[in-house]
Amino acid sequence: QVQLVESGGGLVQPGGSLRLSCEASGGTVSDNAMAWFRQAPGKEREFVAVISFRGQNTYYRASVKGRFTISRDNDKNTMYLQMNNLKAEDAAVYYCAMDLRARRWRPTESDDFGAWGQGTQVTVSS
Repeated sequence: QVQLVESGGGLVQPGGSLRLSCEASGGTVSDNAMAWFRQAPGKEREFVAVISFRGQNTYYRASVKGRFTISRDNDKNTMYLQMNNLKAEDAAVYYCAMDLRARRWRPTESDDFGAWGQGTQVTVSS
C-alpha cells in the first residue's frame, strides 16, 4: 500500500513562492500518474495539476498555468509543486494523489486517484 506524505506548506505573502513535496513510500510510483489537488474552506476539492508517470506530460487548471510547475523525481519517489506569484485565492490545503492504475493519461477527477496524502496547508496573506 503506497503512502503519500506532503510537506512544504506554510504562510507566504501575495506574490511569494512555495515548493510543495510529496514523498511516496511502500511502493514505487514510476508507472503512475500523480497529481495535486487543493481544498479551500467551504469549497469542494479541486484539481490543480497532473504529471504523467515518466514526467513527460503535464496539465494544469487554467488559474495556475504559468505560475505553478509540477515535476517528479522517480528515483526519489517524490513529486513537487513549485508555486510562484501566489495569490490569496491559492490558499488551501494541498493534497497529492496517485492514480493506482498504471500508465493512464490524463486523470483529473478525484475518483481517478486511489492514494492520497494527508494534505499540507498553504496560507497566502499579507
